[in-house]
Amino acid sequence: MTESLSVGAAADRLRADHAHLLAAVDGLSGPELARDYTTAAGPLGDFCASLHDLVAHVLMWNEINLAVLNDPGHWSLRPEFETVEAGRALNRAGVAAGRELPADLLLDRLAAGHASLLDQLAGYTDEDWRAHVGPLATRVFTVPGRPAFWHAALHLGAVTA
Repeated sequence: MTESLSVGAAADRLRADHAHLLAAVDGLSGPELARDYTTAAGPLGDFCASLHDLVAHVLMWNEINLAVLNDPGHWSLRPEFETVEAGRALNRAGVAAGRELPADLLLDRLAAGHASLLDQLAGYTDEDWRAHVGPLATRVFTVPGRPAFWHAALHLGAVTA
């Protein structure tokens, strides 16, 4: 069973996860971010060949998850998108799209997306979170088989199952 966290604890974990990613990329130039870098594979495999790829991957899922919080009927929750094959395809496509962006734009979008997520979470009462939002948020922010609300830190080996 997926762990249940308060909205405050979920936000704290998202902040810590973001901090792990920022610590890994801090001060690196675009070419340094694009250098070969081995990340820990998730349950769908390993598709990040660099820190640039990892930023793109985390950014894509943060944006999808933010959209889900604003639309619980979001396309990504339809059964045909909740398969291993679709997940792998989305992961590969998100990383490929991120490779087309310069590092400064990618990092800027990561920061903006992270701020939007935290703003979204700050808008929930504890009651709304427990009754409605928390179970959905925990589902979409949990890598299968891993602790909830960690993503970048899992790929960086900073958190284990």
